[in-house]
This record gives sequence, structure tokens and C-alpha cells, in this order.
Amino acid sequence: MNTPKNALKNMEAIFTVAVAIACGASYASYASFSQPQAAQAGAIPVVVVSAKRLTEQEKKISLIEERQALLGNASASTL
Repeated sequence: MNTPKNALKNMEAIFTVAVAIACGASYASYASFSQPQAAQAGAIPVVVVSAKRLTEQEKKISLIEERQALLGNASASTL
């Protein structure tokens, strides 16, 4: 008679262990399937940018032209 009582007493512990095992299995299966395809294939994309740097004078001219364009657009939109 004591055996069924003990099983009912420990049902919470049994449930907790079952949930812990299920969560662990779920996490393990998710971690194994969620790797990016590029990392699995070993191909890493490479970006090459080939352009010359602007000199200080060219930067100043570019900024002045950009500000003039912005001011011109702003005044045109208010009319």
C-alpha cells in the first residue's frame, strides 16, 4: 500500500525531470539545425571596395555642394 502513495508523492519530481529532459532535447536539436548555411559550406563572402580617397580639398568641396543641394531642395519644397 505504501508504493502507490510514494508514487503519487513523487509525481511532481517525475514531471519536473521529464520537462527538463524534453527542454534539453529541444534545445539540442534546435542548436544543431540553426547554423547558417554559409558557415556549414565553408564559403565566406568577401567584399572588395576599390576607390580612391578624397583629399581634404575634395572633401570640403563635396560637403559644400551637398549642403547647397540640401538647401536648394529645402527652399524648393517650401514654395
